[in-house]
Amino acid sequence: MEGARAVLQNAQTIVVKVGSRTLTHRTGKINIRMMEKLVRELADLANQGRHVILVSSGAGAAGIGRLGLAKKPESMPEKQAVAAVGQGILIQMYEKLFAEYGLIAAQVLLTRDDFSHRKRYLNSRNTLQALLQYGVVPIINENDTVSVEEIEFGDNDTLSALVASIVDADLLVILTDIDGLYSANPKKDPNAKLIHTVQQLTQEIRSFAGQTTEMLATGGMITKLLAAEIAVNSGIPMVIANAAKKDVLHSILAGEQTGTLFCARKHGLVSRKRWIAYGQTEQGRLVVDAGARRALMEEGKSLLPSGIVAVDGNFQPGDMVIIEDEKGRELARGLVNYSAGELRQIRGMRTEEAAVVLQRDCQEAVHRNNMVVTG
Repeated sequence: MEGARAVLQNAQTIVVKVGSRTLTHRTGKINIRMMEKLVRELADLANQGRHVILVSSGAGAAGIGRLGLAKKPESMPEKQAVAAVGQGILIQMYEKLFAEYGLIAAQVLLTRDDFSHRKRYLNSRNTLQALLQYGVVPIINENDTVSVEEIEFGDNDTLSALVASIVDADLLVILTDIDGLYSANPKKDPNAKLIHTVQQLTQEIRSFAGQTTEMLATGGMITKLLAAEIAVNSGIPMVIANAAKKDVLHSILAGEQTGTLFCARKHGLVSRKRWIAYGQTEQGRLVVDAGARRALMEEGKSLLPSGIVAVDGNFQPGDMVIIEDEKGRELARGLVNYSAGELRQIRGMRTEEAAVVLQRDCQEAVHRNNMVVTG
């Protein structure tokens, strides 16, 4: 057994994400055989005393099949209508299948706003933890019926990583239609190799995703690597594996070399820092000079207005902004203490100078306690 995988045997809270391509036929109708296989494996994990959460796509595809549409609709109202029809079909089937194994399933629909607002974030966390304590299997999907372009996740890979983070999961598994992350597109390159273990998300690893995106449904391998970034930085290992493999979840939890394992950071972000870094939606960007970069990255200091050279976006105090250097490299994320308009007025100024301009006492642009270094 590979040493990095031995820890997976002890995972107690497991989030499993399955995509629409895996769950549906090309006709848009539900792949009952695959759905039954997935539920059977999840039920067996629950019978072992583990907590399982399923993040499931497929509502839109199920709706397309039920309505007899020839193709996926393009307008937002049509997408929402199709998802509303399909979500009912999806949850009804899950409830029936889990009931056959004596388990109760609960539908949980989330939007980006449920993660962006701290109170709703905590409410979602408390609800999911209560469901797990009752022995219920939460089945989570994006609330496509009410989501709009500004707040939609766009793919359930990101959603699954946020869910894993919010419940302090021990493992995130993303099931798809390929065996894992390859060094190139195996359909085009006979020399493409499956990468079994990723110790760190390097630029080279990210470049592999660009070469394999076309093999997957909406989101592709790129969004799976974004999910991996959220998971591993939260201290949660993640595995990408082929849903069609026999007993795939059992194999992963047995520590076998199945799929691609992304190893968790030894010291993951604490809950509030995870919310700042990944629960929030970026509202703007601050470009900082070399001195501020050094203060943030090497000295562990807060960001002062004096180190800011450019302000992009239209944000308000308390919003999350990206902090980057003058070469466009992301350094950190944090909750800003000023509006964009105010920072444009005082950027490059010392705090005493900024106080004169704003006619009030001035503080850090982004305090260290409200910042997560990502660079």
